[in-house]
Amino acid sequence: MARTKTVSDAAILDAAMALMVREGPESVTFAAVGREVGLCAATLVQRYATKADFLRAVLLRAWDQLDEQTARLDESTELSPEGAIRMLVAMFPVGEGEADYAEGLLILREDMRDPLLRERGARWGATLAAALGRRLSDDPQRQPILGRLMASQWQGAQLWWAFERRGDPASAIGGELRRWCDVVLKAERVAG
Repeated sequence: MARTKTVSDAAILDAAMALMVREGPESVTFAAVGREVGLCAATLVQRYATKADFLRAVLLRAWDQLDEQTARLDESTELSPEGAIRMLVAMFPVGEGEADYAEGLLILREDMRDPLLRERGARWGATLAAALGRRLSDDPQRQPILGRLMASQWQGAQLWWAFERRGDPASAIGGELRRWCDVVLKAERVAG
């Protein structure tokens, strides 16, 4: 008879991600996560054969959650440039501290090392660009271009905020995206 799981896979993966955000990807070991959830390392090894498999499962869950958040925001946010800005600002983790943001960049490195995770990131980027593009233009030809450009600007705005730390991230990033929309969408109207 199989033993019942006392801690769900989701709880384990969430605890591993929280540890990764706090202390970096190298901190995620079977022993460390086991301590977080009250299981022994051997129990986790039975579920995830290798550390690489474990990290991949953690990061795939994070991509699933980001896909779900993006879909919810796409459904609920108005189809306007301001809606695109609100969508992106809502995706910045609330309460993320300076150290947590830096650790997040190390997590991104892990995504880039794994072909499956890179593919998930690229797929999410295309989905995000499409959602943003619908909010920036009525022209189906311009939507993917503008959406990708805005997503790129958003990523850059986050990095510049991380270096400069001027104001809270939502205000700083939102302000930069509004300026970007003012410049780019005005140029679109002039060119169109």
